[in-house]
Amino acid sequence: MKLAIVINTNDPEKTWNALRLGNTALKRGHEVGVFLVGSAVEIESIHDPRYDVAGTLAAFLSARGNLLACGTCLKSRQLESGVCPISTMVQLVELIENSDRVISIG
Repeated sequence: MKLAIVINTNDPEKTWNALRLGNTALKRGHEVGVFLVGSAVEIESIHDPRYDVAGTLAAFLSARGNLLACGTCLKSRQLESGVCPISTMVQLVELIENSDRVISIG
């Protein structure tokens, strides 16, 4: 199955759980794409002692999860791309079109 996860929050617990879902799906042999939109593009600056977002994100990338970030959202926050390429709404539509299931968290 191809799974798309759209994250639209920088809330540590929600972001961590979204990535955990992605990691679990990858371990079960599914293809997973995550698109960061809105405040989720701040993912690299999320630090919380209870929720290891950075470690869970690293595991997702190591397992060959596909991570994309909205370029307009990055630009509006004066951020540059970090762990993922700058993407567009066209790429989000393509991710959705090519997925069997889409989950939005945020």
